[in-house]
Amino acid sequence: MRLKKQVGFFLLFIITIIMSFGLPGLEQTRVLAQIPTVDIATVTSTPSGPIVSVRAGSNEPSINVRSGPNALYPRVGILLIGQTAVAKGRSPGGDWILIEYPGAPGNVGWVYSAFVNITPGELPIVEPPPTPTRDMTATIDPTLAAQFIVTVAPTRLPTFTPPPPLVIPTFQNPSTGVVPGVPMGLIIVVLFTIGVLLGIFSFVQRR
Repeated sequence: MRLKKQVGFFLLFIITIIMSFGLPGLEQTRVLAQIPTVDIATVTSTPSGPIVSVRAGSNEPSINVRSGPNALYPRVGILLIGQTAVAKGRSPGGDWILIEYPGAPGNVGWVYSAFVNITPGELPIVEPPPTPTRDMTATIDPTLAAQFIVTVAPTRLPTFTPPPPLVIPTFQNPSTGVVPGVPMGLIIVVLFTIGVLLGIFSFVQRR
């Protein structure tokens, strides 16, 4: 039993020595990996061809970009005053300039040359796209419309019959018992005079 303990202690001592001398070697042989730093070149694109810029001084803050060199073509966007774009070509008459316009059909659009400034350069003539068809104007078929016209037959209005005249009853003043032809004022004066005389007569008799 004692022998087994001695063997165990001896093995533990050997393992401790190996570990103490082996770990520094492992640490020295460890390879530290480092990510290499690579300079990535910045790609800067230079515009090819002449450049157009919206001319200042117009009444509007922007100009229209159309799908063709004419006001009949639909508008696909706008350019603000001072904004620039790469010119790709011009119309046969030179009145419109073809520019790069991302987001439009074919990533191109047309601007009116009077509204932009163009840097010197050669611009090829570009054939315009087909002219868009205008919206059809609705026309009325006279034959079809005549089927829905209803003619109202004239009807005679009833004749006006005036109502009978309104009879307003008249009332006569009741008889006042006054003799016709004698003024009412005269009767009052006579009665007043008689009353005064009777008063004087009665006053004299009392005395």
